[in-house]
Amino acid sequence: MFPIFLAVVFSVTVSVLLKLARRADVDIVQAVATNYIVASLMAWQVLGATPRAAMDAPATWPALVALGILLPAIFVVLAHSVRTAGIVRTDVAQRLSFFISLFAAFVFLGDTLTSRKAIGIALALVAVGCVLWRKRSGEKGGGWAPLLVFAGFGAIDICFKLVAQAGAGFASALLAAFLIALVPCWIVALGRAATGKAPLAWRHIGFGVLLGACNFANILFYVKAHVALPDSPSLVFASMNVGVVALGTVVGALGFREKLTVTNWLGLALALAAIAVMS
Repeated sequence: MFPIFLAVVFSVTVSVLLKLARRADVDIVQAVATNYIVASLMAWQVLGATPRAAMDAPATWPALVALGILLPAIFVVLAHSVRTAGIVRTDVAQRLSFFISLFAAFVFLGDTLTSRKAIGIALALVAVGCVLWRKRSGEKGGGWAPLLVFAGFGAIDICFKLVAQAGAGFASALLAAFLIALVPCWIVALGRAATGKAPLAWRHIGFGVLLGACNFANILFYVKAHVALPDSPSLVFASMNVGVVALGTVVGALGFREKLTVTNWLGLALALAAIAVMS
C-alpha cells in the first residue's frame, strides 16, 4: 500500500504547487513546458520507455496528437482551477473524470453498461454538481474551471484507452504523449518570451523541474501500486481516488482555508460513494 500512499501524496503535491505558483509569481506556461522535459527524461530513464512502439502504430497517431494538445492545456486549466476554485473542488473534479471515460467506454468502445456502472456514473454527476455549487453564481472562482478539469481529464483518459487499443504499451504511449506535448508548450513559451510578455527565467524553469518530478512520481507510484497488487485493481483505484479526495480536502480546507458549504460536503460524500460503487 506504500506506493499508493506516495501516489496520493505526489498527486496532491502537484495541486499545492499549482496553488503556490501565482504567489511565487511563476509563469505557468514555462513551468508546464519544463515539466514535460523532466517527465520525458524520467519516463525514459526510470521506465526505460521509448516512443517507438506508439509511433510505429499509425492507429495511435490521432489519439497521441490529441494528448499532445490536451495534456499541456489541461495543466494550465488545472493551475487556474486550484487558484480560483481551490484544491478541494479541483481534486474531486479530476478524480471523478474517470466516469467520463467509463461512460465513453460503453457508448463508443463496446463496453457493457451494468447497473453498478450506471449508479456510479449517476452518483459522480450529482457529486460534481454539489462540489462545484456556490451560493452566488457571480462569486469569484465559479464552477467553470473545475468543470473543464472534469471534462479534460476524462478526454485524456479516453485518448490513452484508444492508444492502448491500438496496441501501444503504457510507457511508450506516455513518453510519446509527453514529447508531443513539448512542442506546443515551448512554441507558446518562446513566443511569449520573444514578445516580452514572459521572458524566460530560471525561477520559472526551476519550478517546472519540481512540478515535472512530482507529476511523474505520481504516475510512477500509481503504476507501481498496480504492479504490486495485480489481482486487486479495484483496491488500487479506490485507495488512490479516496486518498486524493481525502488528503486534498484536508490540505485545501485546513492548509489554505478553503470554505466549503454543506452542499459541497454532500458532494464529497457522494464522490466517495461513487468510487466505492465502482470498487
